[in-house]
Amino acid sequence: MFETLRNAWKIKDLRKKILYTVFMLLIYRLLCFVPTPGVNIAEVQSRMKGLDLLNFINSMTGSNLSEFTIMAMGITPYINASIIMQLLCVAIPKLEEMQKEGEEGRKKIAQITRYVTVGLGFLQAIALSIGLGASADATFGSYVLIGLCLAAGTAMAMWIGERVTKEGIGNGISLLIMAGIIANIAVFVANMFATLFNFQAIASGAVNPWIYIPIVLISLVLIVAVVFVNRGERRVPVQYAKRVVGRKMYGGQSSYIPMRVDSTGVLPLIFASSIMQFPSTILSFIGGSAQEWWSSHFNVYSVLYQLIFALLIIGFTYFYSSMTFNPTDIAKNMQENGGSIPGIRSGRPTVEYLSRISTRLCLFDGIFLAILATIPTILGGLAHLGLPFAASSLLIAVSVAVETATQLESELMMRHYKGFLK
Repeated sequence: MFETLRNAWKIKDLRKKILYTVFMLLIYRLLCFVPTPGVNIAEVQSRMKGLDLLNFINSMTGSNLSEFTIMAMGITPYINASIIMQLLCVAIPKLEEMQKEGEEGRKKIAQITRYVTVGLGFLQAIALSIGLGASADATFGSYVLIGLCLAAGTAMAMWIGERVTKEGIGNGISLLIMAGIIANIAVFVANMFATLFNFQAIASGAVNPWIYIPIVLISLVLIVAVVFVNRGERRVPVQYAKRVVGRKMYGGQSSYIPMRVDSTGVLPLIFASSIMQFPSTILSFIGGSAQEWWSSHFNVYSVLYQLIFALLIIGFTYFYSSMTFNPTDIAKNMQENGGSIPGIRSGRPTVEYLSRISTRLCLFDGIFLAILATIPTILGGLAHLGLPFAASSLLIAVSVAVETATQLESELMMRHYKGFLK
């Protein structure tokens, strides 16, 4: 890996891309320390205790929400806006037509997504500031000011992410999320080393240094499993028939359809986590006996909670896969180009064959994501261990790292260098 980085550094355009990416990420992290004016931080942090949904968002933003900086919401409104636009493109024929127009259509949808991001960010910022009592004087003007500052921070994060995607290495939006996750992990590592070198506390028995060994081992096993599944794919062979057009012969080649094992990514985890954490967040604002019953009988360490959580992950895996993978269109395109799967007739049999493979991959992917999300929590509750990241955070960080390494690998292979995956 170090040899690859050294070779990449020798190439002028790659060096510029790497420096540009690092510089933009540094700007983003510096903006994460800019405070929002008129905010009562102590009140925000006290009200966030026990709010699972907000703590989940806080882990994705690098603890910016608990500090209520201008990057408190990070890139979350952009992710929500992108998901909303994906759903609307399926439901609204006009947007679906625009999506099929090619590059120009995608640019129009991207522009609409930006407007939706800013508007949604402003509304979410005001709702969060009112719900958490963030304003120091609780006036209408102060809430509007906080909303404008947080919406401006979201717009700035969105701009940085798009610039990194265009001018740097990797997907900029994903790298911003990864930067927040790594920031939390860095704090955990710093605290771990501070504890390990606190010999007086260890000698008195106030601190048990051996508790970090299972945490590190579980983390390494999860990382290896995520990398293994993230890189896995089912290759469906395709044979193209020979055809003569004029005086030239086309086709006669063998190819394959790469169907990724983890085609849905982290979205099923995010959807399921949001739904499971939503009731506790609402009940925390309401209070009373309902909140006490929920906390005692339906907390994150209960078997019923984890069972429903796992079923939701599997269900959302099937749902999102059905939206992103259309075997009918793939079979139609194959037939129009003279391609067919060996041993499978064109038309309806090909659609059923691809659907059957997609269903099996979804089942494996859903079970894997469910295990990834539930097992660490159950083990943590039994052994009283606290992992430095959530399952969704781990999947995002590892996936982004692998994708960025793959992109740099592609850049280097064009110049005949050995890369990360050799």
